[in-house]
Amino acid sequence: MKTASPDLVAYINAARTAPDATIAFAECFTFRTTTGAVYAWSNFDLPLSYAGLTYLADGPLVSGLKYKASAGLEVDKQQLIIAARPTDLINGASFLQALRDGVFDGAAVKRDRLFLSGPAWLQSSAIGGFMINQSAIGAAKSGEAVAVIGGVTMFKGRIATVDQVGRTRATVTVASDLIVLDNDMPRNLFSQTCVHTLYDTGCGVIRGTFAASGTAGAGSSQNQILSGVAAAVHAQGSLVFSSGANANVRATVKAVAGGVALYLMYPLPFAPAAGDSFTVYAGCDHTLATCQTRFNNKANFRGFPFTPPIEMAY
Repeated sequence: MKTASPDLVAYINAARTAPDATIAFAECFTFRTTTGAVYAWSNFDLPLSYAGLTYLADGPLVSGLKYKASAGLEVDKQQLIIAARPTDLINGASFLQALRDGVFDGAAVKRDRLFLSGPAWLQSSAIGGFMINQSAIGAAKSGEAVAVIGGVTMFKGRIATVDQVGRTRATVTVASDLIVLDNDMPRNLFSQTCVHTLYDTGCGVIRGTFAASGTAGAGSSQNQILSGVAAAVHAQGSLVFSSGANANVRATVKAVAGGVALYLMYPLPFAPAAGDSFTVYAGCDHTLATCQTRFNNKANFRGFPFTPPIEMAY
């Protein structure tokens, strides 16, 4: 059962009894990343404030996440379609690039339906909260505010997979919060390799200590960066461009060849020009030897390298 405020209940009941009443509403989406950053967007033509957030009207266009009610512990998985422009930026990179780079991996997603009231033009032209004419927008800018009566949460979940990222839109799968029941328990298992993520709080290594600055050389492509800083320690690491067409774009280093080329896991949006600057960070294969020799971090190694290997008895 969905909860609603008394004002919203009274508003809907009044609209049900009125012969020609129009209920205006807007679909609003909230994204909360694993780092705590919050992004709120709406399909309405004007910004809306609700529950301490401002849902922007000029961000990516989001659609999907139907309301569904069922009994049991089955994980509900639905698709979310997000259309974005190159000017929709997340930490300096385009939204679609940030999505591909994993900024929204595991992010909590919520869809709220906000019910609206305001001037006469809202009730007559904003049927379903999808369209307002230009004169209505002008009226709102002149001081006729749109009020949010209340909201109802239609779906909550987490981004499970990024299915497709194109030039103008992306498709992601959002799973309900029951997906957390799929996690293995106990959380920490015996493994020969370290279970920490490099540079996280458990690892304790400071990222900036193992950073190197470089520039792309002539002949670099979207898949490989020719540079004099291509050292073996950067394999499985990452790099971030600070200038050029790929500014603020992060990429994973798949392999390093001969101290000359950094081969990337996925191609960059644009081929870097000679002189484009970047910062590359050391990577880790999660073995005890690398932890000790490369990072001098044996004290925080969270693996069990002397665990006997799996064997089969006949």
